[in-house]
Amino acid sequence: METEPDANVEFTLRFLHAVHRQVMDGDAPVQELRAGSGTYRTRPEAREQEITSGRLSVARLLRSPVRVPVAIAAGLAEEPIDGTAWIVRIWERVSGTVVLSAEQAGCGAVRLRAVVVNTGTAADRDEAHATAMLCAHLVADASGGAFVSPSDPPGHLADAAAACRSDGLWPVLAGPQGGHGTMLAAPIVLYDWPQVAPHTPADLFGGAGLDRLLAALSSGDQRGTDRATTGTGRS
Repeated sequence: METEPDANVEFTLRFLHAVHRQVMDGDAPVQELRAGSGTYRTRPEAREQEITSGRLSVARLLRSPVRVPVAIAAGLAEEPIDGTAWIVRIWERVSGTVVLSAEQAGCGAVRLRAVVVNTGTAADRDEAHATAMLCAHLVADASGGAFVSPSDPPGHLADAAAACRSDGLWPVLAGPQGGHGTMLAAPIVLYDWPQVAPHTPADLFGGAGLDRLLAALSSGDQRGTDRATTGTGRS
């Protein structure tokens, strides 16, 4: 990122949190239940979660890493259906950390680093899924600075961009076409300033909320506030 002396950046982590939806017939769990005019089924669901760092000066990130905790409490919600029928939604605790830092990259630029770590424990695959940050993606919004495209950097920053590394998340410029104020690090490979075409099917990215996020970013909403794995990314 090319920076001015007062440059700052805000990071937003978004992910899906697995939810188990259980249909109950009285006190008995069932796979399917008909009540009134509807049919209700036990199935997996997900909730969109968002963790924001708040504004951080680049000078602060250059001095030492900043750790942003991820702590989503386990919970349960009940929804009555009809008579003695009801739905119970259960989700497990998600614990983790986002570690943010910066280093000088030369030519008036800095290299930002964001590391997303899930610190929870799991005994098996199902438990790991329940406590994971699924489809995690990061949005960085700069003020007083301009992000550089990792895939198409200006010539004087080509070597600095080539030294960036990504693992699990791949950063691209986002927001209105031609803008350099927003960077999206997604779990899929995208091109700079990605957009969702009008004819694209709904829920393009499997429920990750990325389609809504891209639509919001391309309209100029830097954080993609129409709310929606472990990985690291640098830009």
